[in-house]
Amino acid sequence: MGAVIVVGDLVTDVLVEHDGPIRPGSDTAAAIRVSGGGQAANTAAWLARAAQPTTPATRAPDSPAPDGQEPRRRVLDGRAPAGPGLEGSGLDGVYLVAAVGDDPAGRDRVAELVAAGVGDAIQVHAGAVTGSVVVLTGDGERTMITDRGACLLLDPAHVTAIVSAAPPGSHLHLSGYPLLHAGSRPAGLAALTAAKDRGLTVSVDAASAAPLRDAGAELFLAWVREADLLLCNADEADVLAGPGSPSSQAARLTSVVRHAVVKRGAAGAVWASRDGSSWSAPAPAVPVKDSTGAGDAFAAGLLAAWLTGAAPQAALTAGAALGAAAVQRMGARPA
Repeated sequence: MGAVIVVGDLVTDVLVEHDGPIRPGSDTAAAIRVSGGGQAANTAAWLARAAQPTTPATRAPDSPAPDGQEPRRRVLDGRAPAGPGLEGSGLDGVYLVAAVGDDPAGRDRVAELVAAGVGDAIQVHAGAVTGSVVVLTGDGERTMITDRGACLLLDPAHVTAIVSAAPPGSHLHLSGYPLLHAGSRPAGLAALTAAKDRGLTVSVDAASAAPLRDAGAELFLAWVREADLLLCNADEADVLAGPGSPSSQAARLTSVVRHAVVKRGAAGAVWASRDGSSWSAPAPAVPVKDSTGAGDAFAAGLLAAWLTGAAPQAALTAGAALGAAAVQRMGARPA
């Protein structure tokens, strides 16, 4: 098949693992790490990791390279790109369409992805600040405090140009985050329109329950109607499909999309198709170091399998395996 074009967010994650309850107005001991993040960027990195890259990553046309790197060259021109293929998988390449600021964080985030084998179709906005997320863990919950920054500046024309140039047989994977914020929504909608016009298959990740509620389930489902695949976690499924078992929620969502997957973390995942078929897969029992990005890794494993011909059961199993690999290390990206 062709390339996988991933559209969405690229941010800096500030991971704070606090030792005990946070003590407002005073000090709380914590282990703090800084790394690349963003749902779309994480999924792209794990997709590139799903098999060994066969050639060096490419970069987007007509924009500066990170310091010390060669000038960017055209990513897509209607031919199969010369970017990071997935060996043995049949995928021609994985590319990220996102936006960062022209700042040290943005340059670091782009360089990390290129080094990971992800093709770079990333806009750099002068004067903007690269988005960042503070991730608080340590009390059994994960809370994210977000500054979308340059993510909100993703240009619909840029997105349309990249998606429209995808080789035949390519796939669009859209993080839901662009749709959930007014500033980036035109870019998310442009990606879906361009993919339809180009004849690409489409998957969408529902992103996050709280902004889904803010945007409204009915509107979100209208935006993604007739997508080939919708992925959501248990909280997002509650917002989009209402209460019920994961299998019944996934089945209800197939009135809107062709296939729906509900991710259940350590309990595995379920898949429902519009024809009434359903599948489930358990998650491997592994020691958990950090769950940040595990759902993104699951999505990548599932897509890498499904897009190259695997049946839903095998795709779920592949997703669960990559998600299990993710939770056994610190951070949202592969090593």
